[in-house]
Amino acid sequence: MKTEITKTTAAVSPVEELDLVRYLDVLLANRRVIGVVTAVTLAIGATYAIITPPVYEADMLIQVEDNGMTASSLLGDASSLFDVKTQAAAELEILRSRMVVGKAVDTLQLYIDAKPKYLPVIGSWIASRNKHLSNPGLFGKGGYVWGSESLQLATFDVPKSIEGEKITLTVLSGGAFQLDNPDLSQPIQGHVGTPLQVTQDVGTFRLLVTELHGKPGAQFILVRNSQPKTVSSLQQDLNITPKGKQSGIIGATLRGTDASLAASILNQIGQEYVTQNVERKTAEAQSSLSYLEGQMPRLKAKLSASEERYNALRNKSGTFNLSQEGTTYLQESVASETTLLELKQKQAELMTRFAPGHPALRALDKQISAVSAKSSSVATRMKALPDIEQNSLRLMRDLQVDSDTYVNVVNNVERLKLVKAGKVGTVRQIDFATIPEEPVKPRKAMVLALAAMIGLMLGVIAAFVRDSLFGGLTNAHEIEQHTGMKVYGTVPFSPAQLTHAKAIHARLPGLHLLAASGPNDAPIESLRSFRTALQFGMLGATNNRVVITGPTASIGKSFVSANLAAVLAAAGKRVLLVDADLRKGYLNQYFGKQRTSGLSDLLIETATIDDVVHRDVTTGLDFISTGALPPNPAALVQSERMTHLLEQLSERYDLVIVDTPPVLAVSDTANIASHCATVFLVGRFKHTTIGELLETTKQLEQANVAVKGVIFNGLDAKGLRYGSKYGQYRYVAYEYDKPGKGKRSGK
Repeated sequence: MKTEITKTTAAVSPVEELDLVRYLDVLLANRRVIGVVTAVTLAIGATYAIITPPVYEADMLIQVEDNGMTASSLLGDASSLFDVKTQAAAELEILRSRMVVGKAVDTLQLYIDAKPKYLPVIGSWIASRNKHLSNPGLFGKGGYVWGSESLQLATFDVPKSIEGEKITLTVLSGGAFQLDNPDLSQPIQGHVGTPLQVTQDVGTFRLLVTELHGKPGAQFILVRNSQPKTVSSLQQDLNITPKGKQSGIIGATLRGTDASLAASILNQIGQEYVTQNVERKTAEAQSSLSYLEGQMPRLKAKLSASEERYNALRNKSGTFNLSQEGTTYLQESVASETTLLELKQKQAELMTRFAPGHPALRALDKQISAVSAKSSSVATRMKALPDIEQNSLRLMRDLQVDSDTYVNVVNNVERLKLVKAGKVGTVRQIDFATIPEEPVKPRKAMVLALAAMIGLMLGVIAAFVRDSLFGGLTNAHEIEQHTGMKVYGTVPFSPAQLTHAKAIHARLPGLHLLAASGPNDAPIESLRSFRTALQFGMLGATNNRVVITGPTASIGKSFVSANLAAVLAAAGKRVLLVDADLRKGYLNQYFGKQRTSGLSDLLIETATIDDVVHRDVTTGLDFISTGALPPNPAALVQSERMTHLLEQLSERYDLVIVDTPPVLAVSDTANIASHCATVFLVGRFKHTTIGELLETTKQLEQANVAVKGVIFNGLDAKGLRYGSKYGQYRYVAYEYDKPGKGKRSGK
């Protein structure tokens, strides 16, 4: 008896279209989840912003003066003898070098880390708000401190093997203290202000505590780090950048939780950098001074020899006046020879400082070649002069060049002495690091804003994950679109049913049927509409039996079966309601009846139909309960007796409504539904899934059972599209006027 499933539209894959309304419904339905996740994330962010120690940033500026190298005049400018153009990249690396940073580490003893013992996470935050000494310990134990405890160490050296390990210092009475560590053979005790030196199996300990503020029992954590590791760590933390291109300004910043210490470290690094620069320039001046002083005797002897040769020529030839052309040659020759001498002397001096092939030496070589060529050109032109004029011109040139050279060397020796005595370098610290007042992180406003954004995002993700894992149907259109089955009725949620549900589960006596207590409630009105659809849907059906079932339990199929049967009976039909759930059926509780005799008794033929039928449980409605729950329900519903029984019941009533177990839980429903012409599935709002409906339909089809359509139960429109719409429809309650009121509700 297989027929085609009633379809409205071709089934469409859920991913084929994006339903914005569906997404909005998911967000609205899970707004509490989103709110809770956002609130929790915001609380975590606020906690982080509050308890995280603030980080401060100190900064300084250094100017690198660039005097340049004037290769054209070694003896005319003393600074050019020892000052080679400073490269910005080189100065950046010098500032970050172990030579500079290491001296700062040693001066400030940054390898010593001595802090009070705080409770993790919140201890330092609590202590920062307490300006007095605290009673140490947590519930009297642990040595944790909560106030203004502090200590100062002048010396702290430990054996190499335990560098980087924690040593606990416990305050004792009378200015005494005790050191503990697992590597110590026994605790070490000492007093404030007294140098301590103790040798144990692991090595020698040296300690001098200059200040100790804390009550007895308070503990401090001491760590003597490796000096190279401390230097390396500080080098990584130090941020050095040039300010602009070729500006000669270098900026340096350092971050830390101690604002005063960060400024002190940065200023010490700046001081060490300036000091090494001065020492380097002083050494260069001394090197140049030594070279020039070594050249002075030779230059003086050369000058004396030139004077003697020139005087000898004058004594021999008398006074001789140069021609205008000779005077010009003399000036050009003197200038060329003087420049050539200066360049060669500078070359000799630079070769003591730089390796062959250095850019400065290559530049000098080119200049020497150019000046030599010019000097040779002048000498060639001088050969055209008379011999006596050539000799006189050559001696006058040698005398003038030697005289100028000697005078310049004497002057530069005096200048270099002044440079050496003045101890002036080419760098200076123009902005000293000051103690920062405002932390750079955490930025509380930004942290809170980011936490709110992340919380909202996680909340939305949680909403969709929750909907994907635990969510269900939200509108009838969704069912029709994705399963192809027609939704014959949509039954809204009724708060009044909650009272009946409690009474049913409590097994209280009496009638607990919404159709009887609230005939005008929205769910009952919806079932009346379904009654009309059912009448047209059963046209051409082979029998008058209707199965109400569903994929899983707790979807309200018993509620639908009982109230639908009552609505059908109220229309004048002779209706029989059968509870065919021989495993967990409880329809009898809707009518305040006991199980006593019922369907199971009919199937085992221990009772007759007249014996088990409860007459007129509501007007026009008869009811057959499950009877005693049998141990073999599947075998009973598969028996021939079940087929004959259903046929007998159909002959007695206009409609037989059969409430069956969930399809996906047991196979009973397929056996019963195969004898019924009309089958409806109940799907519950936000409970039943598309997959469950499809799997239910598949299992029934395998048993040659066709599903007529779906009843969408429990719709709660409050969580959908501002509480009044669902899917592509709008649901509005429309009730009869109540006595004493002149308007309809729900308009």
